[in-house]
Amino acid sequence: MLKGQELAEEDDERSTQGLEQFFKKTEQVIDEVSQDQVIDAGFDADALEKAKGMVNSFKDFIDANKDEITALQILYNRPYKAQLSAEELQALADAIRKPPHHLSEDRLWQAYAAVEKDKVRGVGAKHILTDLISLVRFALDQDNELVPFAERVEANFKAWLAQQANAGREFTVDQLKWLKMIRDHIAGNHSIGSEDFEYPPFIQNGGLGGFYDMFGDQYAEILDMLNTDLVA
Repeated sequence: MLKGQELAEEDDERSTQGLEQFFKKTEQVIDEVSQDQVIDAGFDADALEKAKGMVNSFKDFIDANKDEITALQILYNRPYKAQLSAEELQALADAIRKPPHHLSEDRLWQAYAAVEKDKVRGVGAKHILTDLISLVRFALDQDNELVPFAERVEANFKAWLAQQANAGREFTVDQLKWLKMIRDHIAGNHSIGSEDFEYPPFIQNGGLGGFYDMFGDQYAEILDMLNTDLVA
């Protein structure tokens, strides 16, 4: 029994060393003067094959669990038929971290950067939980670029503000403050519900009552639009 445990530990150690070696090989050299420009991706043939294996493992995971994991069921639908909660997204993240996949947002992002570097943005950044949404959508060919989720939400937010302005709806400085808080919450959680107004930073600004005071009877309509349009 002890010998079996020792062999298992040796296998785990070799697996960890292999992953560490992979990410050392895929590490990028960044010009600190021009921080957004990648000078040398530096992927060798062995690292590229490992990256392809990781991408394929992720796609296999999605295909095998598309009917079992709630987050995947929601992400398969375009437009979304239901809001994806932070808890459902965390359950998806926990599932991909388990054997045999051992995946994470950062590892998958680096793997895609190796396999399809011309379609990947935000390489080298620390990725957050909602970036898993971008990874799933890219794997499903719903998006033609792999973009950090917060970046997509920001672009959608600017487009939404422009649409509102074209429709004759202008927002005050205080209203924009609320809208930006909601934008940031959606960027980190994918959606926002009335219960979320009981927590910072909303509660310091009056919570759901403060939001209602700011927008009046339009508050529910605005919340629905932001929940839909910012994650499109």
